[in-house]
Amino acid sequence: MAWDFSTEPEFQEKLDWIREFVETEVEPIDLAFRGEDAVYDTKHPVHKEVIRPLQERVKEQGLWACHLDPGLGGLGFGQVKLGLMNEILGRSAWAPSVFGCQAPDSGNAEILAHYGTDAQKERYLEPLLNGEIRSCYSMTEPQAGADPQQFVCRAYKEGDEWVIDGEKWFSSNLRWASFVIVMAITDPDVPVYQGASMFLVPTETPGIEVIRHTGLGSEPLGEPGGHAYVKYNKVRVPEENLLGGEGQAFKIAQTRLGGGRIHHAMRSIGVAQRCFDMMCERALSRSTQGEQLSRKQFVQGYIADSWIELLQFRLQVLHAAWVIDQRGGQAARAEIAGVKVATPKLLKEIVWRAMHTHGALGVSNEMPFAQLWMQAPIMGIADGPTEVHKVTIARQALKDYEPAPGLFPTGHLPDRVAAARDRFAHVLDLEIGNL
Repeated sequence: MAWDFSTEPEFQEKLDWIREFVETEVEPIDLAFRGEDAVYDTKHPVHKEVIRPLQERVKEQGLWACHLDPGLGGLGFGQVKLGLMNEILGRSAWAPSVFGCQAPDSGNAEILAHYGTDAQKERYLEPLLNGEIRSCYSMTEPQAGADPQQFVCRAYKEGDEWVIDGEKWFSSNLRWASFVIVMAITDPDVPVYQGASMFLVPTETPGIEVIRHTGLGSEPLGEPGGHAYVKYNKVRVPEENLLGGEGQAFKIAQTRLGGGRIHHAMRSIGVAQRCFDMMCERALSRSTQGEQLSRKQFVQGYIADSWIELLQFRLQVLHAAWVIDQRGGQAARAEIAGVKVATPKLLKEIVWRAMHTHGALGVSNEMPFAQLWMQAPIMGIADGPTEVHKVTIARQALKDYEPAPGLFPTGHLPDRVAAARDRFAHVLDLEIGNL
């Protein structure tokens, strides 16, 4: 029987190095270069002057793009090791880029690695893995939300080309991407799960029209955000840009979505831990009505609840990662959905408590809480809404059960008592006879 909560010493040394490296070298970049533009715009001077040298140090440690197989330049780390790493990387917006595992590029790299041609890998995968370019995943549609059965963006064949026609919503990072992976309907006469396909589309292809770049709720209205509302006006790509074959979009999507979902949860541990640390420091630093905040029972309740919830969530995420390592992503559908449901709840509670403990300062722009709190609703929507994942969990759980065979449930006490009395009738008769 194998059951262990410890980390092997060799890997713990790597984790210790990552923690110190992120704290001393990477987190200051968050303060000096704030905002999505600098993170995803590889032409920004910070990438050449600051990020590239740090990436080389990560490579020297053998920690670059660890989610990828060795043949693709990674170490092929399992999800448990990635979980322990991402807990630390989640403390910094820049850390995933420094370690070559930033979304959505990490998932798109896996798609290209599995389904791209040699020429496509040379043109896009290699520079993507080297951190030289960015990519975009274009799936959601404005009228459909999270329901792919409502997708209408079409792709049809004309000669030796595919023609893509339709709109996509929240195509993150299109502003800085060199290529887009687009999901489109290629056969509308069959269910969407058999009729959708994926295409590699270079961003310089004619016909890509950005209607607007949408920002997040914490960003000013009117300024371009990082999430494109885009129209594909009969965009033409060669037939080899079809990835994995017709009707294979959802099979391909699982290459990236399972890992992506759990990696979001892993990094959210880092966000929550950072807020917990600030809350505890504040509780020991401030006094009111003659005593420290740390001695106030409400604050103690905040700290205790946060400690418990964070530990529960961390163990849940690592367990899901362990199931993926042992049985594969498909077998871990319920576990992946479970951490997806738990992530926004954890962030909402712990970030709010930390923000509230800091009083007026906590809701100001001089502390990071308001921006971090916005991650809670984002995590509740990204890669499918919480409600959809709850349905997945319920369906998976119900597979282990059957309906009651009779009129009453199997837990019905009169029936169970009668059966138990029949089983032990010889003892009960002796007891009665001795009265």
